[in-house]
Amino acid sequence: SWERHAYDTIKGSDYLADQNAVVRMCKEAPATVIELEHMGTVWSRLENGKIAQRPFGGAGFPRTCYAADRTGHNILHTLYEQVTAEKVTVYEEFFVTSLVTADGRCTGCTALEIMTGTIHGFCAKATLIATGGFGRIFSRSTNAIINTGDGQALALLAGASLKDMEFVQFHPTSLLGSNILISEAARGEGGVLVNKNGERFMTRYAPRSADLAPRDVVARAIEKEIAAGRGFEGGYVHLDLRHIGEERIRERLPGIRLIAMDFAGVDPVTEPIPVQPAQHYSMGGIDVGIEGQSAIHGLYAAGECACISVHGANRLGGNSLLETVVFGRLVAASIIRNLPTEPVPADGPALSAVREIEAKVSRILERSGGEQLFTVIDSLKETMNTKFGIFREGKSMEKGLAEISALREKAGDISISDKGRAANLALVRYLELEYMFPVAEAAALGAIQRKESRGSHTRTDYPARDDERFLYHTITRNLNGKIAVSSSPVTLGMFTPEERVY
Repeated sequence: SWERHAYDTIKGSDYLADQNAVVRMCKEAPATVIELEHMGTVWSRLENGKIAQRPFGGAGFPRTCYAADRTGHNILHTLYEQVTAEKVTVYEEFFVTSLVTADGRCTGCTALEIMTGTIHGFCAKATLIATGGFGRIFSRSTNAIINTGDGQALALLAGASLKDMEFVQFHPTSLLGSNILISEAARGEGGVLVNKNGERFMTRYAPRSADLAPRDVVARAIEKEIAAGRGFEGGYVHLDLRHIGEERIRERLPGIRLIAMDFAGVDPVTEPIPVQPAQHYSMGGIDVGIEGQSAIHGLYAAGECACISVHGANRLGGNSLLETVVFGRLVAASIIRNLPTEPVPADGPALSAVREIEAKVSRILERSGGEQLFTVIDSLKETMNTKFGIFREGKSMEKGLAEISALREKAGDISISDKGRAANLALVRYLELEYMFPVAEAAALGAIQRKESRGSHTRTDYPARDDERFLYHTITRNLNGKIAVSSSPVTLGMFTPEERVY
């Protein structure tokens, strides 16, 4: 039922999710799955022909619909096929360099055409940001390389606010070395985590749910096992699927098996998979309403880059794809309703913005000497991983914030050896780095201010959840070049906060 789904989601969020948004998502969920099926998504099926479902962490019912272990991939291809069928123009390999605003409205954006180096201006009645998370500001992440927080930074710098940026989910099972995601589907099919002593240790930390506890619980447990000396040398534990059997692994987990074989030289049919926690998901993002509208008229956001907020302090497995397809459709419908009343934007602001970005790119390419680009990028990622990871502490985070500021100063001296404009990926990485800093600072400031432990945000100096002082959303804004932190109330409803027991 949608009510049980809502309860699991809100409990998993450590009661920081807005319950009206959660209810909307859960009510829309079944129809959205069927809509995707009608578009062409090939779901795994039960013998009676119904769409198959499997258990995921933190869920009281095996409600996650799946397509073997490539669910997101299948949905992605289905939706892209629909885009192609509708003859939607797609500008491939463009990097957005700024949002264009005029008279309090967002009227489009500027973008670098990577293959030619040309700066383009786009005018639009509505602009939707759907750029994903910011996991690549951490040194260990399951995210795509391009997920560096461009969308969140663009919105922040244009005058929109960000929400709950301190809540960053670390997935318990990424492949040792490459940090490629080993999907929760593996544990949903019966995989278990074991330490170097061969113990199935999750029963110590979550007696009821064991390996299918929420991700924040499992990730902390793995880190504790490693810290206690019960992990393997190199900082990892084993995910054991051998008891599932070869036939079921081949049928239900073919992608995981290939990843383990190709990137770790391990066949899960005969050997356990070495795994460690890595950054996986950003619960925080651009502060928007249920219909995706930001504080800037004409600017919308949906998916992981947005914070509606249906995940609160910790997202349950399966709810990210669901949020994307449910609110992607709801936000699109909202834009379509609003478009007829929107005036056609003048092209003057876009042309002016293009000239500004052209001048900026020229200045970047003219620099010589100075700091090395990837030295600064790697230092920022390591600071985020060590100071704002699974376990956090006040003094360490203050030091981390100072390191972010110092690295931002250094970045002003970076020079790029490639002085050409066409296919200059070093230039793209530099522009990404400029966006990484405000995103990192927003996450850091939110984490420092939140003196409690809630969901994915675990402070060793404040180990308890504090509903009296911190049952609120953290709001970050850009005020005259400085990030200011405030708060807004959580929308409660059907369920009152209680202790999370798994």
